[in-house]
Amino acid sequence: MKKIEAIIRPFKLEDVKLALVNSGIIGMTVSEVRGFGRQKGQVERYRGSEFTVEFLQKLKVEVVVNDDNLESVIKAIGDAAKTGEIGDGKIFVSPVESVVRIRTGERDNSAL
Repeated sequence: MKKIEAIIRPFKLEDVKLALVNSGIIGMTVSEVRGFGRQKGQVERYRGSEFTVEFLQKLKVEVVVNDDNLESVIKAIGDAAKTGEIGDGKIFVSPVESVVRIRTGERDNSAL
């Protein structure tokens, strides 16, 4: 099993959610996060003054998938989140040793 963490633009959440559902993913976690990468923030204007927003708002979408679904889910997220502009985000993949469904005690693939 693998955990996929995708950092995406907030307005792309609905597109990513639909892509994941169409890929057979029935559960996900979404968190509001802030950060910067190559963008290094952006200049904003407020009441005639310029200031730099160093940490941009993003969303982190987390899903755990079976190894055989990994590439299709990565492609679905990438296609749905892409705008072609700098700041589209990143996808991180990590191994997951075990999953336990708290309610039933089911483990690993049956708990997904």
